[in-house]
Amino acid sequence: MDRIPILRMGEFLLVTIQVDMHDELAMRLQDDLTNAIQTKGAKGVLIDISAMEMVDSFIGRMIADISGMAQILDAKTVLVGMQPAVAITLVELGLTLPGVATALNVDRGMQLLRRSMDDGDDDASFQR
Repeated sequence: MDRIPILRMGEFLLVTIQVDMHDELAMRLQDDLTNAIQTKGAKGVLIDISAMEMVDSFIGRMIADISGMAQILDAKTVLVGMQPAVAITLVELGLTLPGVATALNVDRGMQLLRRSMDDGDDDASFQR
């Protein structure tokens, strides 16, 4: 797969990662996603990693970097579907994913994004 699809859902973007990411694919996703946020005026990004069974430190940092770039472009990021093994690996690697809100699934992640838009949450209260 050359690219990970980025779908527009109203004022949000949905990214569903269905493959194990390698470094080149992660960097392409970062570029594609920041361009999509800017060109589509997205206010939120939901990244579904439920199909990912493992991450390394580079992929973990890329997720955090994507969130930071989205924040600079005035979009909030929610990461959903994290497998327990992925969470354990991220903690063991010492990656805290600053600026990335999490939810159990896509439905809850969308609710979190919508609520943040309705309430006008600032970044500090959004990351609960």
